[in-house]
Amino acid sequence: MTLHRIGGLAALICGVTYLVGFALLVTILAPLGFGSGSVDPRAVVDFNDARPGILTAWNSTIYVVNALALAVLVVALSRLQASATPARAAVTHGLGLIWAALGLGAGMMANVALEQAALAYAADPGAAADLWATLHVVELGLGGGNEIAGGVWIAGVSAAAWAGRTLPQAVAVLGLLTGLGGLATIVPALGETAGAVFGLGAIAWFLAVGVVLLAVRDRAASPLPSA
Repeated sequence: MTLHRIGGLAALICGVTYLVGFALLVTILAPLGFGSGSVDPRAVVDFNDARPGILTAWNSTIYVVNALALAVLVVALSRLQASATPARAAVTHGLGLIWAALGLGAGMMANVALEQAALAYAADPGAAADLWATLHVVELGLGGGNEIAGGVWIAGVSAAAWAGRTLPQAVAVLGLLTGLGGLATIVPALGETAGAVFGLGAIAWFLAVGVVLLAVRDRAASPLPSA
């Protein structure tokens, strides 16, 4: 299997992890308030004690699996764009790996927070909630609470794709808009709305990129026709 096809599968995995994450967010996990800016730590540790494994699986999907697939996608896109825009490909390669590392770190921190809270829960649920809330802040700082790294990478890859015609122009435009949404999460007043724009846009962008890469032959690192 060629690198581009492996990258295409990785892009589809990234999109699917976001879809699964959103599905759980608005169903089973909805009462906990994730994504609303008003998470109740006590509700989280109570839920984790009553239904162990669900939050760990969710974190592992949206962070760990996504980050590992993202690292593969970053390499594949860098390879695709290297001949048309070598300097931009090198920069976005580095930026993409930074995002993947932050996502992996956030996922591991999120799961450690749950593990430590679970150990403390039997003796003192209140202390467990406080411990989880403290570690959750670290998770958010690594990448769960903003989309700056992701926004920069998707926008950068899409700008390079527009300049070098290495992805269909419609996909490049979608990526630029998605990236801007990610960057807007730095503004507190826009955080929730911008985060939703980034998340939904990223799903569509990852899936579109996956389809494009699966159709690219290994030697085809040349510009693609616009769409």
